[in-house]
Amino acid sequence: MAHKALIHTVTGSVATITLNRPDRYNALNGRMVEELLEAVLACHEDQAVRAVVLTGAGQAFCAGGDVREFLDHAGALALQIKRLLGSLHSVISSICRMPKPVIAGVGGVAAGAGMGLVMACDLAVAAESAGFTMAYTKIGLPPDAGSSYFLPRLVGLRRATELTFTNRVLTAEEAKEWGLVNRVVPDAELGVTVDALANELASGPTLALGRAKRLLSMSDQVCLETQMGNEAELIALSSQTADFREGVRAFTEKRVPAFSGQE
Repeated sequence: MAHKALIHTVTGSVATITLNRPDRYNALNGRMVEELLEAVLACHEDQAVRAVVLTGAGQAFCAGGDVREFLDHAGALALQIKRLLGSLHSVISSICRMPKPVIAGVGGVAAGAGMGLVMACDLAVAAESAGFTMAYTKIGLPPDAGSSYFLPRLVGLRRATELTFTNRVLTAEEAKEWGLVNRVVPDAELGVTVDALANELASGPTLALGRAKRLLSMSDQVCLETQMGNEAELIALSSQTADFREGVRAFTEKRVPAFSGQE
């Protein structure tokens, strides 16, 4: 598929996916969601890619679903929404199951499904001008894009309920305080900060990071003993990798390890 609604580039070991409908604040339409799914799956499969950045062009990260497109399908809106969400939810699942770090670089608004995309990423860096709002009930809809799953886990049930019911807009600093983003930087520094973080992670032990991500994601679904069993299984598996051998050698030789990200 020739990308028209996003830009997908790979520089070194870092893939960058840029939502690219700036005239519509990167609102998600059918084409963008299909292209986003293709790009995320490509990053998943490309062994040369060891970190992924998701960001938006122009003045917004993502304003959520393209409401105007909903009006174009008013005669069969329920079917159109189900089709759109089928692909969008595959995007969310693929980001969460990506065996490498995914970083959201948030400039401007992240609303509705845009906020869901931010929450699905492993780490998030926001520009000072960024704003975060659920926005769904403003147009008479409940949440999608995994928002009802991620939001209570990140900010707690009371705050999640407030954000969902009132559509309060959080500033970047409030989003950091509440646990939605990791860092807030001046607008002019967003790109360089995200790139530096992505390259730092891309030079790390990719398999170990992916397995750590997997452990963290399942930690609230099992009991302590089961989770410790999962830890034992994955740490034993990782002890057979080239990265583990390099890490041990670097530790004993008192130098910075040069991880390859390979088995």
